[in-house]
Amino acid sequence: MKQDATASRCGHLRAVRELAVRAGERILEIYEQDFDVVAKADGSPLTQADQAAHRVIVEDLSRLTPDIPILSEESVTVAYAERAAWTRFWLVDPLDGTKEFVNRNGEFTVNIALIDAGRPVLGVVHVPVSGVTYSACDGAGAFRQSAGESPQTIRVADYAGGRARVVASRSHAGAELEHFLAQLAAREGDYATVAMGSSLKLCLVADGSADVYPRLGPTSEWDTAAAQCVVEVAGGRVVDMKNRPLVYNKESILNPWFMACGGGDYNWTTLVPFMPVAP
Repeated sequence: MKQDATASRCGHLRAVRELAVRAGERILEIYEQDFDVVAKADGSPLTQADQAAHRVIVEDLSRLTPDIPILSEESVTVAYAERAAWTRFWLVDPLDGTKEFVNRNGEFTVNIALIDAGRPVLGVVHVPVSGVTYSACDGAGAFRQSAGESPQTIRVADYAGGRARVVASRSHAGAELEHFLAQLAAREGDYATVAMGSSLKLCLVADGSADVYPRLGPTSEWDTAAAQCVVEVAGGRVVDMKNRPLVYNKESILNPWFMACGGGDYNWTTLVPFMPVAP
């Protein structure tokens, strides 16, 4: 029975990769033109590209799996009383990294995840500008695929101390990250950092290009689910400050602070200045 369920969901992986590429193509049509930027209620930016990608993804997923509900960042809000009954659902961020889109630095992604019993079991992260797609399905492996090429299996790097490679948010640095890096330097010596936008930060951990991505600030579930699946299937972890995997379909859509880290038993959370209150 478990093998049948794995085969069923992983059978969707290629189709979801393809629809993420189609959404990315729609984003690029707008990216290459002048576009308007408006502010959402929370002050975050919204463009026509977010909405256009949302429509492509929702239409395609509804045809692919008409029995599975969809929660998108650009959806009408779904009350927790309704979605609490969902055992499986698609969790979508049509354009993750809208600030990167607005700044035209290319570091934005299309994120699509399948959540099953609170866990991301299938994830696709597509980068429209480069054409690179990261994808994974629990039971089928984790992959990185360049445009026009076949998917290549990826795995996280193991870390047991020494010079660490740290991914830092391009748009959300802060005193907490500075403290983390100072503690890391005091304990392990020198480190290297790379600044990156959107869920690409987690993908660098997934393909072994980085050892850790500390996210010491707010994110939403649709920001992380697809990339978390890629990291976990590639052998890594995405954990809160008590080393518990992030879970999905909570009453609050906000994530706690987290660490995306590669292989090995190193406890990155001990470098964090204090434990934040969970959302």
